[in-house]
Amino acid sequence: MNRIDKMNSGGEAEIVYGDGEFHVVRPGAYVTCAVTGVKIDLDDLRYWNVDLQEAASGKALRKMRRHNALALAITAGLFVMPCWATTARAEIALRGAVEQGSIVVGYTDPAAHVTLDGRKVMVSTQGYFALGFGRDHDGSATLTVKTPDGKVETEKLSIARRDWNIQSITGVAPKYVTPPPETLARIKRERALKNAARPCDTRADWFAEKFIWPASGPISGIFGSQRIFNGEPRNPHFGVDVAAPEGAPVVAPADGIIRLAEPDMFYEGGLVFIDHGQGVFSQMLHMSRIDVKVGQRVHQGDPIGRVGRKGRATGPHLHWGMLLCGTRVDASLMVSGIGPKGAQPGMIVSSK
Repeated sequence: MNRIDKMNSGGEAEIVYGDGEFHVVRPGAYVTCAVTGVKIDLDDLRYWNVDLQEAASGKALRKMRRHNALALAITAGLFVMPCWATTARAEIALRGAVEQGSIVVGYTDPAAHVTLDGRKVMVSTQGYFALGFGRDHDGSATLTVKTPDGKVETEKLSIARRDWNIQSITGVAPKYVTPPPETLARIKRERALKNAARPCDTRADWFAEKFIWPASGPISGIFGSQRIFNGEPRNPHFGVDVAAPEGAPVVAPADGIIRLAEPDMFYEGGLVFIDHGQGVFSQMLHMSRIDVKVGQRVHQGDPIGRVGRKGRATGPHLHWGMLLCGTRVDASLMVSGIGPKGAQPGMIVSSK
């Protein structure tokens, strides 16, 4: 039986084989899950925050089932194989912090019936599903899974609270703070257009992959912060801002389908919606140029346009927002290496 011995300081996993020899798997190398057949790179070992010393033990498997969805299958003939927990007890496997503003990715039997607080949750043909908790979601939520063999498992999820910043912004054009009456009809039309472009029934699970940043630069605005424009309190900031220069490339953070590509919205300027499946959407705002069309299939890293400063913006940046069936969540939590508090101001991110 092979086992993981340790992760060395260079980020490489050292594997002990049955013959006692050490072998090293370097970051970026793809490995295959023995159960699901999914290929995942070694960076996911850090992404899933697994204690490598106890990875092969039953105790670790139970621990991983409770806190994330990763199991490490250590079998002859294969290297490190991250995959979703699939023990007899693991009818529900969850990845991600259960907290305000988060998306939690789940895995179960593809034929299972899943509900969250009594509301049906779509499950993909591969068994993936998504749960979203808004900025002000307090208390708990009840997740119930009923498998085809009649077994029912219920988990009460405690929603961790987050502290929100206050951000004061000056120099915003007055029409974006208090829109004049003649603009209200346009805002109403655009709201209807946006709502119609966010279906919740796309039977895909691209959201289950590890996301990348859609632009490169320092973080200048974070999810959930209370916004004050020209001294006037307004709605919280429901996205993460990357202060990239005007004309910098914007790429798809994950696979999906373009559902909206509008070059001149009142608040958002150039606006693109990417449907990642099951109601999980990325929203790219303030773009100066859009290079995709509605209905186009995009893959992670594909160029979709350029950073701009159109709409309600005081300087060039990309606003990346995310929704799950209308619930606004923190997109930064979907990116590998970001802690449970999400991206922080001044953090330098890269789409490469």
